[in-house]
Amino acid sequence: MTYSTEDRRQIERLIRISREKPLDSDTFVPWGTALGPEFGYLPEKLISLAEHPIYPSLSNEQKRELAKREVVQAMYAYCWSEGLFCAFMTRYIMSQAPDHIERRYLLHEVIEESKHQQMFAHTIVKMGVQPVPVVPLQAWIGEFWVRYCSPPIVFMSCIAIEMMADRYGEALRHDENAHPILQKVAQLHNIEEARHILFTKLLLKRYTENIGFWRSTQFSLIVLLNMRFFQSTYVRSSIFKDLGLPHPDRLRREVFRSYQERFAGECLGTVKELVDSFNGFNFITRPLWRWVLRMPV
Repeated sequence: MTYSTEDRRQIERLIRISREKPLDSDTFVPWGTALGPEFGYLPEKLISLAEHPIYPSLSNEQKRELAKREVVQAMYAYCWSEGLFCAFMTRYIMSQAPDHIERRYLLHEVIEESKHQQMFAHTIVKMGVQPVPVVPLQAWIGEFWVRYCSPPIVFMSCIAIEMMADRYGEALRHDENAHPILQKVAQLHNIEEARHILFTKLLLKRYTENIGFWRSTQFSLIVLLNMRFFQSTYVRSSIFKDLGLPHPDRLRREVFRSYQERFAGECLGTVKELVDSFNGFNFITRPLWRWVLRMPV
């Protein structure tokens, strides 16, 4: 990639900030805060059952446990995708010289993203909830995707999940009732992701500038499938079963579509802007976005 003088100056500045002002989750996050009843775990607007008729009948404890389990699922999905992103970045820089500006920058990003995975994993442990793992087919697809697909394809997958996660992080940062661990984890992640946004925009421009109809269609479908993947890891009938709710499989089917509509309104604004930026909505993709994600486009 060719960089302007200003781009190089900004990237060097970000490298210097990452080196001189690293954030340490061990001291930044109040890990010792107990999981008391005075704290929440997820804003109600993001809870899958929030608009289902069964929700008002749940006890306060059931509501808190549902929120806790679903925020753990969101962190699990994001932690899993960040692992794929690190694998992509390592693959991306393999052919570059040690002093190449991209390599030096991305090495810092790999370090920070790896620390994020560690932080999310520790948060899951502190929440005291075992996440429901992805199914073997999803795990196989993820590994195949990052190993063998072209860098633009993998990048579009990762950036889509990143944008979605930012919306969850923003909701937790601004939720006064959210547990302090979750608030601080979201805050630290937001600060360090802001250091990555410049390079992300440059790489996005490289992959999407002046692309044609079929390439923009391909990128749009990649983003669509990744959003659908996240949703499949989040709303799980096994969680409803553990909470003692009747007919969990049927409940999951009943709630999933309405949840998708709320998800589209709350979390997909920046994703829509991303797809719009490379003209990814067309007569092929628009019906699929409406059908698969219940997203008006």
